[in-house]
Amino acid sequence: MKNFHGRFVLVTGAGSGIGRETSLAFAREGARLALADIDAAAGEETAALVRRGGAQASVHPVDVGDAAAMERLVAVVRDEAGVPDIVVNNAGIGVAGSLLNTSLSDWERVVHVNLWGVIHGCRLFAPLMVERRRGGHIVNIASAAAFAPSRVLPAYSTTKAAVLMLSECWRIELAEHGIGVTVICPGIIDTNIVRTTQWVGLNVEEARSRRDRAVRLYRRRNYGPERVAARILAAVRRNRAVVPVTPEAHALRLAARLLPGTVRSLARNSSLGT
Repeated sequence: MKNFHGRFVLVTGAGSGIGRETSLAFAREGARLALADIDAAAGEETAALVRRGGAQASVHPVDVGDAAAMERLVAVVRDEAGVPDIVVNNAGIGVAGSLLNTSLSDWERVVHVNLWGVIHGCRLFAPLMVERRRGGHIVNIASAAAFAPSRVLPAYSTTKAAVLMLSECWRIELAEHGIGVTVICPGIIDTNIVRTTQWVGLNVEEARSRRDRAVRLYRRRNYGPERVAARILAAVRRNRAVVPVTPEAHALRLAARLLPGTVRSLARNSSLGT
């Protein structure tokens, strides 16, 4: 899929960050967009930016982890605009802190969005692409945290590692239908997820302090979501399987393969990433 002009692209979590920048990048290439986000106002803001550039965009408020809501989304999108050529399962949330302090409700929340959101996006749209017999592409956003264990982001890392394996499995199965699957593992990217990450096992003041330190780290890193969006479009064009984005993402993937013991030792340092 080299040319995106006239292609129909659906993006979840399109209201901000990587989702918004990916939507704008596809729009600049002449694609028409379906923008899904739990925050309808944020989705409308992205749609306004897309339309300002001359592209078409519809907005669909949805909780990606809600199976019934996603089934309704698929029905509406299919009836109004057809089957997407490209689906970007981007919506995600952050949870940080010790596993011992991660409650059942914490687990349910992060799995609901980060894993079930991707599962629903794949299981509902892939059959439509297969039935249409014109190929397509699915992009799932994981994280560099998927490559290695973490003492800081254990629940988040678990969901992203699951997204990585899920994407690899979908890629194998859908290849015979001419449908590509790519998993993107960005790394340290300055987006709102850093500011909204929930810290477990800490009081309000401690959680705010940890969050502020993380925000400063990501801001200093100064790697914006628009650079991830560019890699997403390139990955679809080349039908790439696994795409680490930042230098630290590439390094962590390589280290996890070649030096797993060292990676585990580094993970025991609770100050990493905070």
